[in-house]
Order: sequence, then structure tokens, then C-alpha cells
Amino acid sequence: MSPQIQWITLLWMLFSGAAMGLAYDSYRVLSGQLRFPRWTLHVLDLFYWCGAALFVFRMLYVNNYGQLRFYVFVGLFIGVWLYFLFLSVTTERFVVMLIKVVRYFIGMIKRLFMLMVWTPIRLLLKLLKGLAVMLGSLLIFVFRVALKILLPFWKLTKWMFRPITSRLRKPAWLDKLLHSAVALWKKWFPEKKE
Repeated sequence: MSPQIQWITLLWMLFSGAAMGLAYDSYRVLSGQLRFPRWTLHVLDLFYWCGAALFVFRMLYVNNYGQLRFYVFVGLFIGVWLYFLFLSVTTERFVVMLIKVVRYFIGMIKRLFMLMVWTPIRLLLKLLKGLAVMLGSLLIFVFRVALKILLPFWKLTKWMFRPITSRLRKPAWLDKLLHSAVALWKKWFPEKKE
């Protein structure tokens, strides 16, 4: 293998080490800020190391067809070390700031949803409920007035047909049904005492 390819591979391994450090810092800050359950950290660690290994071996394969040499490990170590020496604190601050920005935007979207969608729906439901109660009360009132208006005509009709109806025998079940209906009516719509 030519020295030029070895130097290019070393530089790519430095870059890969720095990228591993960046990914590790980002993942560590995210897991701390988002408070993942403790058992998920082991699974996330496994995913991180699998992803890092795939990334490094992909970079290695592209540059020198996957040949492992001592300088590959040196390059990775120096890349990680330089990253933690110069960029780790900046990355942590940036990720924390990014999480705050995302939380702010999520909170803003939630507030806009509550203001533009949820509150009007709640007010509309309250309005519909009020209208339904008012309409129900109005219908009951109209029904009562109609019954009071029709009651004299019913009594007159009953009086006029009494000679005919007195000769007819009412079945017992019809009599019970009428008494039950009258009792139910009086229970639902009691007379107002003035």
C-alpha cells in the first residue's frame, strides 16, 4: 500500500474518531436531558457502538479496502482525543441549546394548537350544549302550552261522546296503561303551585 493511501487513511481515521466523539457527546447529552429510562441506556449504548463500528469500517473500506493497520487505531484514538480536547464542551452546549430550541418550538406549537383549535372546539361544544338545553326547554314549554290549550277541547269531546263510550267496556289493560301514562306524566311534569 502506498504511503499516500496510508496518510489519507490516517486522516480519515482522525475524522472518524472525531465523528465518534461528536456522536457520543450528542447521545450522552440527549439521554441526560430527555431522561430516558435506565434500562434503555444499555440498548442505546449497544446501538451507538454498532453504528460507530459500521461507520468506521465503512470509512476504512472506502479508503484502503478494509485493511487494519496499527496507524488506523492510532488515527481513531488521536481523533477522539482531539475532539474531546477541543470540541466536546462546544458540542455539549450546542446540543443543550438545540434541545431548548426544539422544546420551545414544541411548546409554541402546543400553545397555538390550544389557542387555535382546542379552545374554539370547547367553546363551540359549550354553545351547542347551551342551545340544546334551551331548545329542549322551549319544546317542553310549547308542549305544555299546547296541552293546556287542547285540554278544554278534550274535555268537551269526552263529554260529547260519553253516552257512546259509557256503553263500551274498556279492557283492564287499557285502563292500567292510561293510569300509568297519567302517573308518569305527572311525575315528569308536575303542576306548578302558584
